[in-house]
Amino acid sequence: MSISFESALGIHESALRVRGQRAGVLANNLANIDTPNYKARDLDFKGILNRKTAESNSFNLQATNERHIAMGTAFGEDADLLYRTPQQASIDGNTVEDQIEHAEYMKNALAFQASFQFLNSKFQGLKSAIRGD
Repeated sequence: MSISFESALGIHESALRVRGQRAGVLANNLANIDTPNYKARDLDFKGILNRKTAESNSFNLQATNERHIAMGTAFGEDADLLYRTPQQASIDGNTVEDQIEHAEYMKNALAFQASFQFLNSKFQGLKSAIRGD
């Protein structure tokens, strides 16, 4: 009898990936805080997760040829990236706001840690079930 990690972990594994992708986008914003005309970007976490949930509930396709397009596309593709509207415009055209980016990064880091701990408890439960504890 095999264990399906997809059914055992549910959407939580995908949530962890999206949180990691968002951390990269927010870190990129912070790295470009002094770049003239840089436009701050962000991911719509809820929208991406809803779309991925709907896709996973539909049907699964199997690639039978190496030339088939891979179904496992990366999260946070350019279509998923949105531009952030600044609360106070900058003279040089940069839309990165230091306080907002830091706050969003910290909220994302906390959510990432929560998702990680939740997945860790799921794996601990699977390990206990396999051992028969």
